[in-house]
Amino acid sequence: MAEQQNDKPTIGFIGLGIMGKPMARNVIDAGYRVIALNRSRGPVDELVAHGASTAPTPREVAAQSDVVITMLPDSPDVEAVALGSDGIVSGIRSGALWIDMSTIAPATTRRVADALAAKGVKSLDAPVSGGEKGAIDATLSIMAGGSDDAFARAKPIFDVLGKNIVHVGDLGAGQVTKACNQIVVGVTIEAVAEALALAEASGVDPSKVRAALLGGFAQSKILEVHGQRMIDRAFTPGFKSKLHRKDMNIAANAGDERGLDLGAAKLVRERFDMLIARGDGEKDHSALAALYQTPATAAASS
Repeated sequence: MAEQQNDKPTIGFIGLGIMGKPMARNVIDAGYRVIALNRSRGPVDELVAHGASTAPTPREVAAQSDVVITMLPDSPDVEAVALGSDGIVSGIRSGALWIDMSTIAPATTRRVADALAAKGVKSLDAPVSGGEKGAIDATLSIMAGGSDDAFARAKPIFDVLGKNIVHVGDLGAGQVTKACNQIVVGVTIEAVAEALALAEASGVDPSKVRAALLGGFAQSKILEVHGQRMIDRAFTPGFKSKLHRKDMNIAANAGDERGLDLGAAKLVRERFDMLIARGDGEKDHSALAALYQTPATAAASS
């Protein structure tokens, strides 16, 4: 744990889930004072033991912070924490910066940012990709939307959280980029699940098929990492299926709003709906492979 440096801004960090907790820990380790808040107390206690402080409400976190980061599951969560009773907007100081690293609808980002702008606060939407491992290892991809000066203020913080950091455009552009990311990731997971299921149903060793495909044009990080998870039936969540379903819905709806029928995104959204309906929404998104279980794999995983 690093000693706090006085020239660094105080950071309020709200949302300490699978991704948020290791991200906040990395910020503490980089020497920032962190005020941590989460709906459940356990992660807060862990971070306090690691050097953070805490406050009882988003309003009080914001009142003590130069920068407020939110890392929450969905649009309603962000809106409630930011604009609700005892929310960020009621405590944040003029001149502060709000960075939302959640994956939410761009319209929610803009609505919250407008309310904060009235208090003299600048905003960035900066969703991330890389899963729990990327959060732990500080190797996240960070896709940011907002003004140049807001991004410049946030960049030193982003540098302790990720490796691929891109300022993609104005406010909301980060969420559009994350929707694009989730289309590519979700459709590729579905493709890998179908390919390995076909191999297995045909009596060909899926692990050898994966090894062969990794040497050709089908190679991808999804095939490498999630392909192995599918073979091992290891679906402990690095990113929960129910959250990826939420993201595919954001992407599909964004396409509809712009006159685009994103058929592959909608197909994968339906696949996640099927997975959730059978009670697997808390499992890793690679659990899409479970929809293609053969009798042999079903027996092996029971």
